[in-house]
Amino acid sequence: MNIVTISTKYQVVIPKKVRKLLNLKKGQRMIVVVKDGIINLLPERPLSEMKGIFKGMTTEDLREERERL
Repeated sequence: MNIVTISTKYQVVIPKKVRKLLNLKKGQRMIVVVKDGIINLLPERPLSEMKGIFKGMTTEDLREERERL
């Protein structure tokens, strides 16, 4: 487990192991997502890297069946 400390300027340093694992670079932007009291930092990726991520996905069973009145 990696632990970080919030500085007096509310900054955190991402541990070196994590930076290397995710190939993070200086100046790279991060998306902050807060859900149920948990902060998630997601590396912002260019759209070109997203090409093909949904390959083979179907739209079946994406929504729950609704009971009709």
